[in-house]
Amino acid sequence: MSTSEKKIKMEGLQVGMYVSRVDRPWSEMPTLVEGLVIQNSEDIDMLNENCKYVYVDTSKGKDVSPMYWIQSEAAPVEESKVIVDRGKSEYDLLRKETYETIESLDQELDTATEIHSEVSSKIGQTFDDLEQNKEINIAALKDAVSHTVNSVVRNPTAFKLVLELKKTDKYSYNHALGTSVWCAQFGRQLGLDKDSIQELALGGLVLDIGKTKLPESILNKKGSLSKEEVIQLRSHVDQAVQILIQNEEVPHNVMRMVATHHERGDGSGYPLGLENKDIPIYGRIAGIVDSFDAMTSVRPFGPPVYSPHEAISKLYDLRGTLFQADLVEQFIQTVGLYPTGSLVELNTGQVGVVTAINGLKRLRPTVMLVLDEDKKPLDEFESINLSEQQDYTVKKALKYGAYGIKMDELFL
Repeated sequence: MSTSEKKIKMEGLQVGMYVSRVDRPWSEMPTLVEGLVIQNSEDIDMLNENCKYVYVDTSKGKDVSPMYWIQSEAAPVEESKVIVDRGKSEYDLLRKETYETIESLDQELDTATEIHSEVSSKIGQTFDDLEQNKEINIAALKDAVSHTVNSVVRNPTAFKLVLELKKTDKYSYNHALGTSVWCAQFGRQLGLDKDSIQELALGGLVLDIGKTKLPESILNKKGSLSKEEVIQLRSHVDQAVQILIQNEEVPHNVMRMVATHHERGDGSGYPLGLENKDIPIYGRIAGIVDSFDAMTSVRPFGPPVYSPHEAISKLYDLRGTLFQADLVEQFIQTVGLYPTGSLVELNTGQVGVVTAINGLKRLRPTVMLVLDEDKKPLDEFESINLSEQQDYTVKKALKYGAYGIKMDELFL
């Protein structure tokens, strides 16, 4: 293979690229010649219909974003920082189910809203109890998680959309619930059985309960933390373990997940500095999910650090060092390049909110339009499935609150 030739995922195809090879003999393709310069969206559709991956020669056409390289042929990483690829065998062992979406977004949205209210109440009660040194009610949290997981299994986007629409300044509650929902969605994507998804979701819910034992002056500090404050903040992992270890109802996998969710593949994490081979799979999953939700959550002192699209790009940059590369790619499959709740601007100039991810067509989500091409509010919102409307594409992702959009006021 030429050094200028890259094996890429189909969603990375763009007009101007030169496809030098495909995953089958050219004679089986509906083209008359070997090799293809992509001229238009019809060429991309034809390739998508016939191939699972292709090779692009960057010396003869447009280059490819590293996000779309097939990992085995991506740019090399320092050997000392390469994370051991144990993923495939682990996924084979973990995968028990294949889930179909059995409820439409409209059907599940009302149910998810009710469940959100119930779970939020139980999380709030849990945090209040812990701050008053009361025992954690794991049974109540398990019940709440069960309802959440059932919603995610029926439709993987409805609950996350509700969560985006109901963001408030209660960072601790929203981060706990957001992490739990993303864990459930990730487990669904990986094909885990429902019991395992519920363990993941419960773990996501209680990852940071140790922070209830820390002073708010540290948790809500706007500026940089001192060395002593960093040490105190990091103690929340041990604090959480001490809270959970007193309750026999906490599953062993959840305990290990909480204890290791800040460990990192290159050994730079805490509290033990474990490397990838020593971090349990639930801990590796939690590290990715916790980081993503933290980057995209509204904080007590300001807006999110990154838009969902920017956070995905950041995680992708960290694959193979802090996070296991193939797990990051699986997570991107879960949330999409434009996650549910993202604000996006289309090629038409219209602005909308992503309401659903469309399978492998991660660049073509379903979008609810809220502003016209002049950025004025629409009298009636219109839903467009970009995977079915080829004239529409996402031009760019927008930051939280762009054009003064407040989604809770728009949708609720």
